[in-house]
Amino acid sequence: MTSLLPFRPLVLTTLAVALLSACTSSVRVPAPVEDRTGMSRAPQTPSAPVTTASGEVDKSLPGSENAGKPGYYTVQRGDTLTRIGLDNGQGWRDLARWNNLTNPDLIEVGQVLRVAPPGAALENSGVVVRPIAPSGSTSATATPPKPEPAPAAQNGSLSDEGLGFIWPANGVLIAGFDEAKNKGLDIGGKAGDPVMAAADGQVVYAGSGLRGYGNLIILKHNNTFLTAYAHNQALLVKEDQKVRKGQKIAEMGKSDADRVKLHFEVRRQGKPVDPAKLLPAR
Repeated sequence: MTSLLPFRPLVLTTLAVALLSACTSSVRVPAPVEDRTGMSRAPQTPSAPVTTASGEVDKSLPGSENAGKPGYYTVQRGDTLTRIGLDNGQGWRDLARWNNLTNPDLIEVGQVLRVAPPGAALENSGVVVRPIAPSGSTSATATPPKPEPAPAAQNGSLSDEGLGFIWPANGVLIAGFDEAKNKGLDIGGKAGDPVMAAADGQVVYAGSGLRGYGNLIILKHNNTFLTAYAHNQALLVKEDQKVRKGQKIAEMGKSDADRVKLHFEVRRQGKPVDPAKLLPAR
């Protein structure tokens, strides 16, 4: 039998070259279906573009030409379309439609997604479109972006834009809003207690795909407000269904929680706000 020992150095050299080539090439990593643990991650909009090993913008990723622009978001490791929608005040179906996603579970780290309705990003960028002057001067003038006005308040409470929010459950408040630790209110109760829609709206999510929320329902009420209802034992509504204020949408439970409770969030343009400032006094 012919010995292979003389060829071993050549084989090892070939393997080393292959490994070095693999380490220096660009790798596109899909974001997993499940979200990262916890409920405290803030939205990243506008977001920084993903770069290659040489420091150049990775133009092979979908939407890379929009990286960093207002109204767009760069996918991070652990993201899901549902989480991105919640953090930006949108439903995941709208994001899928705006970005032509045939499979919403397949998004890549570094991919850039539109998270504002078509036409909204230009307004947010501070560019004002003007009619063309007879002299042929430019028709678009860049102006400094105006700061977002503070929400109107009455008696120290945020304006609810006429939605008239109600308490989503009748149990005892066991944890209040804390911007760093708790993005909503925790309401105690018994398994099976009714969970009600806090205002008229449309179901934009119903499922258990966000780790840390358990069985979750997200309602969109208008272009400003979303509400989220977490840890349910049963979901009684489906996505795209319209619901009325006070309608029973779920049963309280302890899915992905240490006790039976409802975790209730209010998102104003994607940012968590204290629900107590929008709810009637008890």
